[in-house]
Amino acid sequence: MTRFLPGVIAMAAIVVASNILVQFQLGAHLTWGAITYPFAFLVTDVMNRVYGAPAARRVVLAGFVTGVACSLLAAGMDRTTLRIATASGTAFLLAQLVDIGIFNAMRHLSGWWKAPLVSSLLGSILDTTLFFSIAFSTSFAFIDRTDDVAWANEMVPLLGLGPGAPVWTSLAMADWLMKLALALLALVPFRLIVRNMLRQPSRI
Repeated sequence: MTRFLPGVIAMAAIVVASNILVQFQLGAHLTWGAITYPFAFLVTDVMNRVYGAPAARRVVLAGFVTGVACSLLAAGMDRTTLRIATASGTAFLLAQLVDIGIFNAMRHLSGWWKAPLVSSLLGSILDTTLFFSIAFSTSFAFIDRTDDVAWANEMVPLLGLGPGAPVWTSLAMADWLMKLALALLALVPFRLIVRNMLRQPSRI
């Protein structure tokens, strides 16, 4: 278990940082948490490549437990709602597990970048879709009918430019575009970290 400790610490640090930074706005459609959170996929993919899917799942579980603890703490301070906490935990756990499954299925394909890129992108799509729809869509109002998300369902131009859509869809689109950009950038540290950990470049 000790060999997975750096991954566990990194994942926990990302989850904690993201839970704090999500409270600070970055432009009209993002928060600073959107910058840190996507690196959770980098940690998962590195652990998967180096130690395998079971190790990656342990790291994800550690991140999930950390996220639940952050949500409970935030709820006690009135900084989050039941819907957001449910959305956050559900999206994180399912998206990371899907990432692990896709990465594992692709790990033997030629091209070291294919598994981390495809798994991160598909996992990110699931993560964004689950989080924003559960947290803000009227379809999930049953989770907590006292949570007023009318503001998130106001019709505005998509990302300020496109056709009319609920506010939450613009937030989701901006969030996923950030994940896309960071998934591409993360390929560089992924290759360097895995190379260093394996000490055998030909294996990645």
